[in-house]
Amino acid sequence: MFKVIASEVVVSKGFDNKPAIKFSEKGDFVRFRIGTKVYDSRADKNHRWINVGVKAFGPLCERIRKMQLKEGSFVTLIGRYDEDIWEDEKTKEKRSVPVIILEDIEYCFSGGSKNSGEGKNATSSAPEPANNYAAPPASDPMNGGFTGFQSYGGGNSFF
Repeated sequence: MFKVIASEVVVSKGFDNKPAIKFSEKGDFVRFRIGTKVYDSRADKNHRWINVGVKAFGPLCERIRKMQLKEGSFVTLIGRYDEDIWEDEKTKEKRSVPVIILEDIEYCFSGGSKNSGEGKNATSSAPEPANNYAAPPASDPMNGGFTGFQSYGGGNSFF
C-alpha cells in the first residue's frame, strides 16, 4: 500500500458541468477530484494541473458534508493509493485510473480567486470551518516565490 499525503490541494470542478462532490444515494460513499497546479516548462504559461480522483466511505462522508466542501475549496488529505479498473463499453478494453481512498481530510481554506488559479492569497467568501477542522493558514513567508521544480545541478535526477 502506498500512503498519500496531499497538502493544500483544490477540489476540482465537476466534469462536464456536473457537481464537484458526488454523494451516493444512501450517503455512505462520496467521490470527488483534487488538483494542484505544477510547473511544467513545456505547458502553456509554464504550468499545468494534475488531477486525481478521491473516494471516501462511511463516517468520512458525513464529515465531508459538514465541511461543506465545494469546487475551489482547499483541503489537506491523507489516504492510500489505489486504481479504479473497468472495461470500456465500446472497445471492451480494460481501463484504469489512479484514485485516493480517503483516510483523513482537513479543511484549509476556500479559494476565491478565479484569476490566479491558486487561491492561496485570495479572500474567502465561504463560511468559517467548523471547530473540528483546521483554521485557514497564514500567508507563507517561507515560500519566497517558489512556483515549481528548480534544478539544483549535480547530474541527472530521475525526478
